Amino acid sequence: QVQLVESGGGLVQAGGSLRLSCAASGRTFGAYAMGWFRQAPGKEREFVIGIRGSFGSTTTYADSVKGRFTVSRDYTKNTLYLQMNSLKPEDTAVYYCAADPGMQLTTTPDYWGQGTQVTVSS
Repeated sequence: QVQLVESGGGLVQAGGSLRLSCAASGRTFGAYAMGWFRQAPGKEREFVIGIRGSFGSTTTYADSVKGRFTVSRDYTKNTLYLQMNSLKPEDTAVYYCAADPGMQLTTTPDYWGQGTQVTVSS
């Protein structure tokens, strides 16, 4: 069983950066595929970025964030990070940490965090 808690959201100007954190329960953190989704007002939740399970480092990106966002793990702290650079107003959304027990993060992950708001002003 996995519990996820996001933090680090806030208000930032376009072109700025934010670092989101996702604290995960358990001592097998690295075995899960993890990543981030986001949901903008009036829109469907969409995949943003993911990292493979089983202590993998392969990352997949949505085209909209490729080259700007980076995901990483801290195995000691059981924490997943989302480094967001060159933020754009269209990045404004609630960001959700997610996890799946397999190698890849699916469209419908088994576990979700509560979300953290990211607002990018122009």
